[in-house]
Amino acid sequence: MSSGTLHSRISDDLRKRIIEGKLTPGQKLPSEAELGREYDVSRITVRQALRTLEQEGLVAARAGLGRIVRARRNMVYRPQQEKEPRISSTMDRFMAGLVQDGRKPSQSIEIAVEQAKGIVAERFGVPEGTPVVARKRVRWIDDEPYNINDTFYLHSVAKDTAVMEPADLPQGSNSVIENILGREVKAIDEFYVRMPTPEETSRLDLSAGTPVAVHYVTGYTADDKVVRVEYFVLPGDRHVILFQRDHHMVEP
Repeated sequence: MSSGTLHSRISDDLRKRIIEGKLTPGQKLPSEAELGREYDVSRITVRQALRTLEQEGLVAARAGLGRIVRARRNMVYRPQQEKEPRISSTMDRFMAGLVQDGRKPSQSIEIAVEQAKGIVAERFGVPEGTPVVARKRVRWIDDEPYNINDTFYLHSVAKDTAVMEPADLPQGSNSVIENILGREVKAIDEFYVRMPTPEETSRLDLSAGTPVAVHYVTGYTADDKVVRVEYFVLPGDRHVILFQRDHHMVEP
């Protein structure tokens, strides 16, 4: 029997045990050596089988623990809720909504002054190399990194404002910039589906082969000044993207 057939048989068997609940969320899998003895195969073959399950989002590698069965509870990502009022005075909508759902959210925020490049420079309409302020967030749910939310502002506008503080701002960082440039009245959304960059893989602790959806948002004032360029990186194994579209009937 070929190695390829062997590792498929192992991944099929472990997948079935996970789906049937014989291996439960959070449960530690046997080690590669133990699985090798159980299935009478080499550790290389076991590793191939486990990699398949990692790519499917069924299993995750955890430092110091080995591999565990993932709790497959996706986050529902609702782009249309972005401009809705906060439901908490101490937490942003992301955090407060998840607390209401009985989950444990957290986030890390870093501030960096970078040179605009690629889509960021293009959406701001500035030459590459123009200084921008990046508010970089990794959002966590139940102690697992779930998505990236990085927002960019022109440094010439954001410098010397609260945007430079590496903390959640009660009024929201976009509002700080709107007080300078004017209210954001429209946004253009772009979605791309691709494989993650090495940096994204590291920040989100992604398993090999996990695709991501990338949501770019460019916000404009009434006179077409760009308030912000923002992007979200949403791993495909832990998100559902949900839109609500209202249909307005036109009389014949």
